[in-house]
Amino acid sequence: MTLFTIGYEDATPARLVEALRGAGVTTLVDVRALANSRKPGFAKTALSAVLAEAGIGYRHVKALGTPPEGRAAVRAGRPAEMRRIFGAHLAGLEAQAALAALADQVGRETICLLCLESDPAHCHRTLVAEAVAATSGVAVAHLHPA
Repeated sequence: MTLFTIGYEDATPARLVEALRGAGVTTLVDVRALANSRKPGFAKTALSAVLAEAGIGYRHVKALGTPPEGRAAVRAGRPAEMRRIFGAHLAGLEAQAALAALADQVGRETICLLCLESDPAHCHRTLVAEAVAATSGVAVAHLHPA
């Protein structure tokens, strides 16, 4: 089993769907704290509609999003600080419950985690994927919309 991740920073909704279909993804799990976007087609309502049309499920898991101070650290170019902040956030009860539910879901479906950042090394979704992989034994693969 593989848990996929994807960033939509350099994508269009059509290219995102194409990448998800190519990997056999059945459900996209949005791990943004705020599922809105200035980029057309990537706010929660629009994105879930495009995915539904393509036969791909959508789920927003706010508990696995980066807290405001983590997002501020990223915008300021301090990824190590974001990792520290997000690591502490992941240790919380709500995030732990969300991780457990996600690990269970990964055992039944082909899941892809979504966030903005195109480079998975600079995005918290990689930390989420690694936490799920540590408890479920799934492999992690990063998709890149063409």
